[in-house]
Amino acid sequence: MTTATSTRAARAEHGSPDKLRTAIGSAVGTTIENYDFLAYGTAAALYFNTVFFHAEDPVMGVLLGFATFGIGFAMRPLGGIIGGYLGDKIGRKPVLVGALLLMGISTVAIGVLPTYAQVGILAPILLTLIRMIQGIAFGAEWGGAILMTFEHAPWKKRGRYTAIPQAGVPLGLLLANVVFLWSTQLDSELAWRVPFLFSAVLVIAGMVIRAKVSESPEFTEAKEEGLIVKNPLKEVFRNDWRTILRVISLRLAESGGFYVIVTFMLSYLTGGDEPITDRSVALTGLIVAAALGAGTTILFGMLSDRIGRRTIYLIGTVLLIAFAFPMFLLVNTGLPYLIVFVYVIGMALIHDMLAGAQGAWFSELFSTNTRSSGASIGYQFSAAISGFIPLIATAVAIPLGWGGVALVYMACGVLGLCGALLTRETWGRAQRAEVDAIIAEHNAGRGRS
Repeated sequence: MTTATSTRAARAEHGSPDKLRTAIGSAVGTTIENYDFLAYGTAAALYFNTVFFHAEDPVMGVLLGFATFGIGFAMRPLGGIIGGYLGDKIGRKPVLVGALLLMGISTVAIGVLPTYAQVGILAPILLTLIRMIQGIAFGAEWGGAILMTFEHAPWKKRGRYTAIPQAGVPLGLLLANVVFLWSTQLDSELAWRVPFLFSAVLVIAGMVIRAKVSESPEFTEAKEEGLIVKNPLKEVFRNDWRTILRVISLRLAESGGFYVIVTFMLSYLTGGDEPITDRSVALTGLIVAAALGAGTTILFGMLSDRIGRRTIYLIGTVLLIAFAFPMFLLVNTGLPYLIVFVYVIGMALIHDMLAGAQGAWFSELFSTNTRSSGASIGYQFSAAISGFIPLIATAVAIPLGWGGVALVYMACGVLGLCGALLTRETWGRAQRAEVDAIIAEHNAGRGRS
């Protein structure tokens, strides 16, 4: 057995020595990125309609706030293209560090922006420009974080390990809403400024941790063997464009459903002339679901290692479709415990089931030398669509009420279900048997020596 084969087999069984530190470092970064990005969604639902847009009609103000929220998502494909290309050309680690730094600077900048009352129309213009920068940074982030973790992990536990940075979504949401829940006690502009300024502390901590993470062993190996392609974007679009489309549909179920619950629902419950509940109840629901989600995301990642990525996704999308109308019937009661229950089912169960399986599944659909480009482009192009879901939901609610929003939520599930049915399973009995054979051969060789 050659040294290269032996190294590959050892990595298949045990992963790299830095596997856990890489997963935790990636999770810290994705938590910060999601805190920064989702803090904007909460602020758009609760404050920005009056602070930056000065709309006389409250609904129009919310629409404008969600429009700038969506603009950040529209820029994420560009970030995915840039980050994916650089990740396949120069490595995963530089993309991780650069994306986090750019995201942190732009988020802190929102916290010091002048308001509409201070500078007029310049305020929403500046907000929109910064939001675009946020989108580019966030678009570059995901691929690097997931692929670094995936390529450091033991092959039979890649679902578990890639779910750790995926847990950064509920953790970032938890952190953002805890800060906002606390800041609602501040009777001034600090109520929305403090959450953005707090990002500076998080970014410093994240940069320290990520600087210590080693480069992906699979990327390093591909580079040493001369397998880095000249133009990974051209290569992946030419050979894997169908897979990219499948990833987009799969991701829309998770992200579209997520933003109906996280962003639109917050405005739906607390807005209008007769709010269904107050902000503290809605934010408490988000916090409880997000706290549970840090564990359930990893749990579903582990489960995908046992029963397959596709199986998890099929179950999750069916649940998403089935929950669309019951979700609104429950929150419309106005009962706090039912509102919290809806957040728990919609996020900690349905959303995190999909998110937990995504990291490994999307990574396994592409080869090493185009993996960063392919996974990032598919993931972020869907974000460009799902980021406008709160805007679409708000617009649909005007003529159709909550039933129209339930249909939007259901449509996300249908797209995801179709994507799951059309996408191959990447981790089933055949793949597990193949890895077991590689490990067994390696161990037998060590025994003979």
